[in-house]
Amino acid sequence: MVSSLFRTVLITILSLTSYASLVNAATEVNVYSARKEALIKPLLKRFTQQTGITVNLVTGKADALLKRLESEGRNTPADILITTDAGRLHRAHQANVLQAIQSKTLDQVIPSIYREPQGYWYGLSVRARPIFYVKGKVNPDNLSSYGDLTKPEFKRQICIRSSNNIYNQSLVASMIEANGIAATEKWATGLVKNMARPPRGGDRDQIRAAASGQCNIAVANTYYFAAMMAGKKAKDKKAASKMAILWPNQAGRGTHVNISGAGITKYAAHKENAILLLEFLANKESQKWYAENNHEYPIRKDVEASPLLQSWGKFKSDAINLSVLGKNNPDAVKLMDRAGWK
Repeated sequence: MVSSLFRTVLITILSLTSYASLVNAATEVNVYSARKEALIKPLLKRFTQQTGITVNLVTGKADALLKRLESEGRNTPADILITTDAGRLHRAHQANVLQAIQSKTLDQVIPSIYREPQGYWYGLSVRARPIFYVKGKVNPDNLSSYGDLTKPEFKRQICIRSSNNIYNQSLVASMIEANGIAATEKWATGLVKNMARPPRGGDRDQIRAAASGQCNIAVANTYYFAAMMAGKKAKDKKAASKMAILWPNQAGRGTHVNISGAGITKYAAHKENAILLLEFLANKESQKWYAENNHEYPIRKDVEASPLLQSWGKFKSDAINLSVLGKNNPDAVKLMDRAGWK
């Protein structure tokens, strides 16, 4: 009698425990993010407040997170991968760690050029990679395109990151799409000849180097420049104040742009929650937050950029589908190596 009662109680407890586990699992979503916690956590908290879905966040370097997803395979806890650059999103797709999804909401608000055609990944914010020059030291009339960076008059005047940087690889990949491999390699060779120093440091370092007189021209992403202008470091503010933005290729294909974005992992245990989170990150409220706090351009056409970015003026951006950046990446890397781009 006692043992029978004990078994009944034990089964009830186990059943309740299993039910609680299922309920908890159903109200969570797990995110691997290459974006720093400060740049994504406030939005994730707001998502939880509005939906009741708990977000478990793991941040790390982009390449490390991709390797982690590959090694974990079907045992990964991750439901979403958030990372920067269409080239990296393409790598994740090629590594078979993402799955295609269908979302009318995402298809309606995210322009087709900023998402993978079959739904493997979606852009969430846009950044441009223009040319910056030291005011009073460069005549902008002689610098209207990326191609102009190879002009003899700019010998030893250019600062740019190394060839192993994905942002530069994607810039070159876009040029391959527009101009072909031979013409792009000729351009890269000319660019190397005009470098003021061997590539080193990040995008901010290129702007700082130009402002300090090491070069007169720098290539960098817009959000780094905006962060320097809006940040608390007096030295960075001063350096940024010496620079002006030039939007390349306005008479042609437009300035090169890229994205931060996300995809649902292949073995996502909380797929529906993950799609809800992606749709939340693409809504007007989230896009406005991105614009104001991350100094990036909204992915949506119906959300304005921040006042700071608007102060730089409107520009024509390249209209290619960013999925080609990943497809052209192997050729871009080889080309840069042949050109002597360190």
